[in-house]
Amino acid sequence: MHDDGRYDDPRVTGSTSDPVSRETDYPSWSPGASGPSPQPADDDPQVSRDEPTGQPAGPDATEPAAVRRGPDAVVTRPVNAADVRPATGRRNTVAAVRFEPAVPHQPTAAAARDSAPVVADVPVASAESLAAVSADPTYVSRETPTREEDDPPLAMEAMRAVQILNPSGEVTMPRPDRTRVMCVANQKGGVGKTTTTVNLAVALALHGNRVLVVDLDPQGNASTGLNVPHHTGIPDVYDCLINSVPLAEVAQAVEGIPNLWCVPATIDLAGAEIELVSVVARESRLDRAIAAYPGQFDYVFIDCPPSLGLLTVNALVAAQEVLIPIQCEYYALEGLNQLINNINLVRQHLNPKLDVSTILLTMYDRRTRLADAVEQDVRNHFGDKVLQAVIPRNVRVSEAPSYGQSVMTYDPGSRGATSYFEAAQEIAERGVKEPVGRNA
Repeated sequence: MHDDGRYDDPRVTGSTSDPVSRETDYPSWSPGASGPSPQPADDDPQVSRDEPTGQPAGPDATEPAAVRRGPDAVVTRPVNAADVRPATGRRNTVAAVRFEPAVPHQPTAAAARDSAPVVADVPVASAESLAAVSADPTYVSRETPTREEDDPPLAMEAMRAVQILNPSGEVTMPRPDRTRVMCVANQKGGVGKTTTTVNLAVALALHGNRVLVVDLDPQGNASTGLNVPHHTGIPDVYDCLINSVPLAEVAQAVEGIPNLWCVPATIDLAGAEIELVSVVARESRLDRAIAAYPGQFDYVFIDCPPSLGLLTVNALVAAQEVLIPIQCEYYALEGLNQLINNINLVRQHLNPKLDVSTILLTMYDRRTRLADAVEQDVRNHFGDKVLQAVIPRNVRVSEAPSYGQSVMTYDPGSRGATSYFEAAQEIAERGVKEPVGRNA
């Protein structure tokens, strides 16, 4: 064996001094076969360059098909010039053959027709479709792709974001004739009361409505979601309930959201229930504070604590409508009867105008049968009071408060923002069709 790019094989060359290139490769070559004899020199006048010599190299050797010339010859790759030995010695049998440039193959007409790409049939409008279009200009064929199917997902998300943020500031949601005071209540915790209050208020404010949010929960989560300061020493709703401070001196404008104000809640509100026990007309303290507000709002949302104490009773007395968020689980249904009973007691003794006007399904998980069963039970029991919009489980809704924002401004193109926007629009449309209570 040599290290000059060749190896000696006596079975191929018949001699130990005949180097064979490592690039020798043609279909009929095999290590056990006898190799072809050396071809005459290129300047031999008796050998045609276009025709094979036909002279065998030995008694049993034949010319490989890979080096034959002619219309059907198989052309192998040319060897390097370094593999060709000088004219004085014996040359490589493959390198001795001069290769002609390959002529491109011209396909026949039948082959070109068979190899043509298959084009799908383009649907042609039927006579019925043409007749329907001529009769009704607004007719849309079922074969016409919708905008949702035609646009890419990122474009659709951007369109939803622009629709929700409403940068033009136009009034795109109908405004009620009178102020709608809505109490967001449910004695069970973790059903989405604060999240619903914040996102509905922001959605209505972004679309031209004047909205006030009253945080009546001592935890102050609604104030956090709207990025309103609510630390100790800040005037809050406690001062309105206990010290009779006017609501206008406590309300703060929400930064970045026009037409939205918030009455914050501090930890001082935790002791308000005990202090309200000895106060005259303790159940209607919040109602009087809202009625004395000099301005006029389109919506007043009251975020209630997860209990049925005096704070929740104050909210039920001050409100005209009750919005109940219901988590799509069994425990949420179990405590719903007690809440309805308390609402009926308040209606009978303290606020005859109170009505359960809206039911909103939250934390809906479409992957479970339980969520579907809860939805069916709620819709069968409350009927049209249940909004068609359903709030799904969405991580963006949970992430938004950590940035001091609502999901409407944190990620307006998310599924959670879209669902709350649809719920707010449905609430606004219902308020125009149905009469509302007194003006605040």
